Amino acid sequence: MNNQATVVKHTGSHYLLSPLPEWRPFAAVIRGKLRIEEQKSTNPLAVGDIVEYKEDPAGGYATITGVLPRRNCIIRRATNLSRQSHIIAANIDMAYLVITIDFPEIKQQFIDRFLVTCQAYQVPVTIIINKMDLYTEEQLERVSRYEEIYSAAGYRVVRMSALDPASAEWLREDCKGRVCLFSGQSGVGKSSIIISLDPSLKLKVQEISDAHLQGKHTTTFYEMHRLSSGGFVVDSPGIRGFGLVNVNPLELSNYFPEMLRIESGCRFTPCTHTHEPGCAVKAAVEAGEIAWERYDSYLGMLDEDEKYRK
Repeated sequence: MNNQATVVKHTGSHYLLSPLPEWRPFAAVIRGKLRIEEQKSTNPLAVGDIVEYKEDPAGGYATITGVLPRRNCIIRRATNLSRQSHIIAANIDMAYLVITIDFPEIKQQFIDRFLVTCQAYQVPVTIIINKMDLYTEEQLERVSRYEEIYSAAGYRVVRMSALDPASAEWLREDCKGRVCLFSGQSGVGKSSIIISLDPSLKLKVQEISDAHLQGKHTTTFYEMHRLSSGGFVVDSPGIRGFGLVNVNPLELSNYFPEMLRIESGCRFTPCTHTHEPGCAVKAAVEAGEIAWERYDSYLGMLDEDEKYRK
């Protein structure tokens, strides 16, 4: 009978597994072809996947023989206009999308694509606005606008400074008993936040590039860590772009909670919320009930899908 364990790190063809909630990492490899439902992915297994394995009687690497169905996952297009996907993590209890207003500046299209993917693949998500200790009054106004936009959409938005240990108390409690992913672009402070949760973790932290105010990749592999306060966190390499995977354009608005709540009022079904008369979503945007920034992101995703299918 095969044993089961969770993938807690992968580096190319080698993996570390642990039988969560017990923390006992051990090395494993895939030999032969592994049958997985996930098709055209650059990584056959992701951190968080629950796999079946056989131990090596001689004490060498365990052999991964199968993977259990994923409860959820976060997945993105591997590269711009690529037909391959990349799985960031699987079986996640909470994803924390870490963003910054500046140092580096995060584009709203990136935020909204990540949130759409979380909605589509049933991953709960919280937005963390980090580096609050650095912002000017003008930047704080932009923080407030982000809070307004995403709170109205139905997301939890939290301000934080990774340098202030007190600001991590809520997060430490939030992570207990859970597998949590920290994701975002390079330089936003994901690793610093994880270190603030558990200073005993030895994660690399690097300043952003002064030349371009962009983050440098300090985390090179997806890796899960056990927190001394309880729970498990997945640290991920910074993401520069986030393309959608397998999202039907006619269903895209379903993954914008503020649109989903009112689109039953549209005159036509389905409605793309672009040119149709009697569209409840367009009316809500014009009335200021749906943020124009979110609607603009939605239109950009529809356009991206057109380019991808050409």
